[in-house]
Amino acid sequence: MSTAPTPTRLVTTTTPDGGVRVVGHGARFRRSRRSELLIWWREIDRVLLTLILSLVVIGCIAVAASSPASAHRLSTAKKALGDLYFFWIHLRWVAVGMVAMFFASVLPKEAARRGAILLAAAMVVGLFLVPLVGSEVKGARRWLWLGFSLQPSEFLKPGFAIAMAWVLSWRVRDPNLPVIPITVAMMGLVAALLMAQPDFGSTVLFGGVWFVLVLLSGLSFNKILWSMGAGVLGLIAAYLFYPNATHRIDSFLSGGSEFDQVDLAMRTLTNGGWSGTGLWLGSRKNALPEAHTDYIFSVIGEEFGLIACAIIVLIYCAIALRVLMRLLDEDDLFTILAAAGLTAQLVGQAFINILVNLQLFPSKGMTLPLISYGGSSTIALLLGVGLLLAITRRNPYLSREKFDVTDLVRK
Repeated sequence: MSTAPTPTRLVTTTTPDGGVRVVGHGARFRRSRRSELLIWWREIDRVLLTLILSLVVIGCIAVAASSPASAHRLSTAKKALGDLYFFWIHLRWVAVGMVAMFFASVLPKEAARRGAILLAAAMVVGLFLVPLVGSEVKGARRWLWLGFSLQPSEFLKPGFAIAMAWVLSWRVRDPNLPVIPITVAMMGLVAALLMAQPDFGSTVLFGGVWFVLVLLSGLSFNKILWSMGAGVLGLIAAYLFYPNATHRIDSFLSGGSEFDQVDLAMRTLTNGGWSGTGLWLGSRKNALPEAHTDYIFSVIGEEFGLIACAIIVLIYCAIALRVLMRLLDEDDLFTILAAAGLTAQLVGQAFINILVNLQLFPSKGMTLPLISYGGSSTIALLLGVGLLLAITRRNPYLSREKFDVTDLVRK
């Protein structure tokens, strides 16, 4: 007895030119995946992606240049680290971070917003746990051990910017909502948890991101002045009553000595002149205590020259300018604030690190984003970049009406 063959499930799909094609179910699944990737590639800001990837490549080269100095300093009689020890580990973290960046960038805007808010809430819980069960390194308790070392403050950065943007965007629906007091309370909670570690540098960065977002949300001029005054009072209070801030600011104002980290970084930065000594030919980098992390910009200056340093600065500026251009005709306040917050976070951290290396800012213990060696920080930064790419995605065929901030101010 013969049985009739199982009929193939036929479905219709549209072709790029608007036609209709009948295909099987399996072919439709493969085609839908391919179509999603094509849509992602069409909507993503490819210029911004290129700038980000260029920093990642520069970072890998810079870590390879600085790895021998740090490996020699951290080697012991029992265990000698290879010259490229940190470079090979860095490549692994970059690979994981690139995967996180891709999956974040393909998310729809609403999914990216929800995921970032959940991430922020989870990392705030992590900050509460750090003083209780966290690992202490060099007098600071900032890490949780989960089979690997996790720094909650690093993953909080992208979630914080997007959560703040979400709360401030409520003003569009109801101008009477107390969004400013809510964000002040959020900022105060994060600042208290960070300063308890202590982590004064990250507190300053989070505060700067909060101020940028409040400024862009349409705050009146009087309230802006009040916010600036509160920030100045906060810094004065930190200097008077917070020993970590007092020590860093006093060290900066006193000018330091030839053995201070910042002074060593400046001497290393200028040792290579305009063109640099060449890869692995720098000598002053061997005296730097954190050559592969906090002071990697100085290593770049010594081995690749001040011209290479200037190129890196221009790339960070180009990222900020590119996002600004992307937002010029944006009509959604949340998108404007979230993209601006993530950009301010990335570029702000970069310029704080660069200014520290130039002896123009107190030492913060802050890495150069996308360039310095890092574990969870590298993954968190690339995740934040992925969220930025997701939020700035747009259909190139849709026209938009520019968002008028003055209307929001008048409300």
